[in-house]
Amino acid sequence: MAIALPQSLEKIPMKKQDQELTPQQIVSELDKYIVGQNAAKKAVAIALRNRYRRRKLPPDLADEIAPKNILMIGPTGVGKTEISRRLAKLTYSPFLKIEASKFTEVGYVGRDVESMIRDLVRISAEMVKQEKIQEIQTKAEKNVEEKLLDILLPPPRRKTDQFDQEEHLKFQETREKLRHQLRQGLLDERMVEIETREKMAPPFEIFSNTGVEEIGIHIQEMIPGLLGGKPKKRKVKVKEAREYILEDEQKRLIDMDQVAGLAVERVEQSGIIFLDEVDKVAGRESGRGPEVSREGVQRDLLPIIEGTTVNTRYGLVKTDHILFIGAGAFHVTKPADLIPELQGRFPIRVELTSLDKKDFIRILTEPENALIKQYKALIATERIKVGFTDEAVEEVAAISEKVNESSENIGARRLYTVMEKVMEEISFKAPNIRKKKISIDKKYVQDQLEEIIKDEDLSRFIL
Repeated sequence: MAIALPQSLEKIPMKKQDQELTPQQIVSELDKYIVGQNAAKKAVAIALRNRYRRRKLPPDLADEIAPKNILMIGPTGVGKTEISRRLAKLTYSPFLKIEASKFTEVGYVGRDVESMIRDLVRISAEMVKQEKIQEIQTKAEKNVEEKLLDILLPPPRRKTDQFDQEEHLKFQETREKLRHQLRQGLLDERMVEIETREKMAPPFEIFSNTGVEEIGIHIQEMIPGLLGGKPKKRKVKVKEAREYILEDEQKRLIDMDQVAGLAVERVEQSGIIFLDEVDKVAGRESGRGPEVSREGVQRDLLPIIEGTTVNTRYGLVKTDHILFIGAGAFHVTKPADLIPELQGRFPIRVELTSLDKKDFIRILTEPENALIKQYKALIATERIKVGFTDEAVEEVAAISEKVNESSENIGARRLYTVMEKVMEEISFKAPNIRKKKISIDKKYVQDQLEEIIKDEDLSRFIL
């Protein structure tokens, strides 16, 4: 029926990846952020539970069970992407959103389809690395403290019997005093000299017969110092030195070979790729024009979705069990316009419905990340309490529906533009407003939007 506005996801806390969520629990979690669209929620919940079930099977049988990829059909702004993002967040799975229209047929200039697997593995590696950093954080911070103390109070180069007996206690006493000051932050502004490495230059891309490849990292591994990374001494404040040394300690304590292995395994078993704008590459070969390239992209996508092996900098990755969620509006084309082989790789079809006034009201108020809650929290930072009457919420929903009907229908994203215009004056004047409680009613909403709504040409540009 309806869905909440897509929001950027907050940082995921690293937990055990394998969570035994039932389909009902998955839908219940999605309901916290997404209103309606029950068919889509049910489909992704079943797909997710099937992964858990497959892991419980004997390896020989588990390898034979392919994921049931999903094709979401619906206009823009109804929540296709948000459902997939929230799904990945629930399971701490590597997730990549990419537009199918960015790919070009092999032989043309542009991204090759295998690049999405390389991107997904890179995301997975970063997730695993962050988990490992949390595991060794206490040890790393302890090592950093000891190294900073060594810099602030270098131990004597030569030890004598006299030092061992008399000076050792004094040295340790001074060191403990410094440790206390360091922990209290009293030494943060003191300048110290440390050895740092130059930041590595970003990798650059080349076009090869297999597509676009990033080669900067590989060259860096073969010839250290060519793209940066030369050691040099710098004078920095203690608080900056702590960050540099901590980064080095994390690199030293983390086994990157283990990270690479876990990253590849996680992609193969739990990876999710959201392939947006599938309808843009739908079309059969007509012998001329862009149609040939469209079908070419479909044929290039086919082996990746069917299951193949892709070479990445972290190792070979099998795509057999990656879950692909395709999505598209399919206004001009229809799923039947995809080549038959690709249609067969998306056996689950769900249609997401357009949004109306009732949906908008629920979206504005019900989800945990509801737009009105966001604006209230933002203005509250200025020590101003903003309230919305029920009539005001209804009016915002009604205007959003009306603008969607009279101009381009962009679904729930219309609420962003309307709400921003409603809150514009308050947001601008908030630091100087003395009144600490503001109630927004139906009349206030109408006053803020009246001129724009009357002028249809203007509303096309502003809303």
